[in-house]
Amino acid sequence: MTEPVLTASGLSVVHRTRAGDVHALSDASLELHPGEFVVLVGPSGAGKTTLLHVLGGIQEPTTGTVQVGEVELTTAPEREIDRVRREDVGYVFQSFGLIAALSAEENVELPLRIRGADPAERSARVAHLLERVGLAAHARQRPGELSGGQQQRVGIARALAGSARILLADEPTGQLDSHTAEAMIELIASIAHDDGVAVLLSTHDPSVRARADRVLELHDGVLRAAS
Repeated sequence: MTEPVLTASGLSVVHRTRAGDVHALSDASLELHPGEFVVLVGPSGAGKTTLLHVLGGIQEPTTGTVQVGEVELTTAPEREIDRVRREDVGYVFQSFGLIAALSAEENVELPLRIRGADPAERSARVAHLLERVGLAAHARQRPGELSGGQQQRVGIARALAGSARILLADEPTGQLDSHTAEAMIELIASIAHDDGVAVLLSTHDPSVRARADRVLELHDGVLRAAS
């Protein structure tokens, strides 16, 4: 098996409350490998979003480490964490998270603008990604003119704009009908298997398990391989 692009060890997230400590994550460890489609399942409140936020450098764990390539996120300076979020890790949200005033191509281009990419490089990369997600003909349309499935495809293209090696998808089909959700999972699986991206996708949908290379279960903050 290839070397992991992400390694997490002993992750715990503890929230201090008046009623006592709440363990959102308890000693969670995992590896993600290039070209692997991993599905994370568990009930609401199990800690799935917390785990994805920690792996993506959005939230600090109480204890434990996250290694992305050569960078240890829990000890790296903020500028290096920002670089990892821009270039190595793409994040797809259930709520799409698009900017309503921007067109599809402008939403996808935004991370490249922030990164300071050359205009010609930006244009070529955006065109390639919109073609990859089947939206080349909708480049000039704004989110309000697109269906839910199309908006999520824009979100996926935007997440991959920085040539991310890791894609974290938090309930990406939660707002989609079953037919559109199936097409979305097909796309995300192909991004892993055909493009070599390491994908970790959280879901409530049991049918997604059948598409996964591996399934992880999270219950009350405890992560384990699915039985």
